[in-house]
Amino acid sequence: MSALIHPTAVISPEAMIGENTSIGPYTVIGAGVRIGRDNRIGSHVVIEGNTLIGESNQIYQFASIGAAPQDLKYRGEDSALRIGDRNIIREYATLQPGTAAGRNETVVGNDNLFMACSHVAHDCRIGNHVRLANAATLAGHIAVGDGAILSGLCAIHQFVRIGKLAFISGGAMVTQDVPPFCIAQGDRARLVALNSVGLQRAGIGADDIMRLKRAFKIVFHGAELLATRIAMAAAQSAGSDLVEELLAFVASSSRGITSGRRSSPAQ
Repeated sequence: MSALIHPTAVISPEAMIGENTSIGPYTVIGAGVRIGRDNRIGSHVVIEGNTLIGESNQIYQFASIGAAPQDLKYRGEDSALRIGDRNIIREYATLQPGTAAGRNETVVGNDNLFMACSHVAHDCRIGNHVRLANAATLAGHIAVGDGAILSGLCAIHQFVRIGKLAFISGGAMVTQDVPPFCIAQGDRARLVALNSVGLQRAGIGADDIMRLKRAFKIVFHGAELLATRIAMAAAQSAGSDLVEELLAFVASSSRGITSGRRSSPAQ
């Protein structure tokens, strides 16, 4: 059947609503919005701007999706917000489109959870199976890799990258890149360990985890220059795709890598 829209909802006639999508009381949906099938949108939700939402998402009451970016340089350009499938967006979460100074769009993948009061700012790129806990906040131009977990009340600085299966502890203030498979905590955040539990839950085998632990120790706790540490870790873990992914992330960082607890020489 067609979309199931509560009579008090305010839906622009120019909006596109997919089949079997339900929209709760007092929700407002603007002209540029396109929503796929089988979505569940609660009451008092506001969806506006050039926003594309895929299929089978759950959007809870009071979420704000697609509102103008909180960027003083924004001048009303037609930027976009793209949201994939099977995401859960909880109460008071805010997701905003891109800007002309960035990629001109914010992109959210599939199967993500945005808990209450979490925030995704302009020009961010979120992968799949990402978790933002309560009041986790992303500033502009941030990339978050698949399976990353951002705990409650953490804040991520502009242009930072969060790697695949990384874990950001509660209350962390992150100002530099966090490599894949690592745990970061504190203000300012430091790398404290490999995310072994997250790797196990993702089905990574014991041998690969051991190789990553060796690489972690060499790269983040070694005494040599960074380029030397990367080369040493690559030589000791030849043939490991996961180690190669970790080292490539570190080597490609333009903002700098969140450091380990021990002091390391300048990069």
